[in-house]
Amino acid sequence: MQLFTNPFRPGAGQPPPYLAGREQERDAFSKLLQQNPILQNLILTGLRGVGKTVLLETFRPIALENGWFWAGNDFSEATSVSEQNLAIRILADLSPIVSSFTLSATPKKVIGFKRTPEKNEVKLTFPVLLSIYNTTPGLETDKLKNVLEVVWDTVKSKVKGIVLAYDEAQILKDKAADKQYPLSLLLEVVQFLQRKQIPYLLVLTGLPTLPTNVIEARTYSERMFKVITLDKLNETECREAILKPIQTKNCPVTFSEHGIQELIKYSSGYPYFIQFFCKEVFDAVLQQMKVGIPEPVVTVAENISKLDNDFYFGRWSRVTDRQRELLMVIANLPNANEEFTIKEIAEKSTELKNPFKTAYINNTLVKLVEFGLIFKNRRSKYSFAVPLLADYINRQDDERKPKK
Repeated sequence: MQLFTNPFRPGAGQPPPYLAGREQERDAFSKLLQQNPILQNLILTGLRGVGKTVLLETFRPIALENGWFWAGNDFSEATSVSEQNLAIRILADLSPIVSSFTLSATPKKVIGFKRTPEKNEVKLTFPVLLSIYNTTPGLETDKLKNVLEVVWDTVKSKVKGIVLAYDEAQILKDKAADKQYPLSLLLEVVQFLQRKQIPYLLVLTGLPTLPTNVIEARTYSERMFKVITLDKLNETECREAILKPIQTKNCPVTFSEHGIQELIKYSSGYPYFIQFFCKEVFDAVLQQMKVGIPEPVVTVAENISKLDNDFYFGRWSRVTDRQRELLMVIANLPNANEEFTIKEIAEKSTELKNPFKTAYINNTLVKLVEFGLIFKNRRSKYSFAVPLLADYINRQDDERKPKK
């Protein structure tokens, strides 16, 4: 048997061997690049495992092909600490792209006569950008506005615009208690530049709390963004994601129609789960073939416990026993994997004879939002921030019940 590498990649942010679906989202991003002036930016949101990071990376070549620069990174907790930290993050991401551009050039002083005197050139390196930032009078907002204007004035003859693209943007929040407003600063700076018809396009991706955070920071920001919510794949797209990577002439593994249906069923159309189950099944089939089993038998259900350990356990281990009890109540709701309210949780807890007071439910949900397990939408309803988390919680509950 020829050596064949498993094509499936369930790692966080890892590009799949074939990106199924998402054509509409890529078309929408392409249209945003054609704006003149920039009137709308982009928020890409969805649960973990729907492929936000992967899709964001596919936007980069589209931007480059259309003559744009692309600068970006992942936002971290450190970025959100202060307005200055955010500004420095942006300067650090811009500098590698613009460092070959000359801001100014002055003749070198030399002794004697030279027909072509050498020049001292000042390039847009990070130290230069930081120096401009630090020497600009005013607030952090004024400083960042000035640096980004200087950058554009220097590079505008070579590009159509600059994309500022940031993943995990739900981390970026204003902190009134510390008098630090990094998210508001970002929105204000981008809107200021766009009003001056300077083409900076902001692209943010993150969990479903992101649009709410943005609107709470600046009410006008609702008009600044086109919001795209990624959902799970439909059946046709699932089949493509499963079959395309193994439709090569030297691939030794095939999936039966029953196997394909099982993969779709257990993944529920979430791209990460498709990659996870396909990788595990592919490895198991290949190993059985290598030891001479002519018709390998592998079931997707056998890999559920491995998924639980790899994907869910780290998040589940962060909550207290009492919080777990509340989550188990939520998981018993018929709409647990969709949207639910505090009232529905309270009624279900009474029905299960484990009553929770409304005040406790509300306070606990706030903490679970901070943990990234729950999010609250603008209709004051709650949802799990992790796909199929209710199914995982119910499996934990089943394990606690005594065996008959």
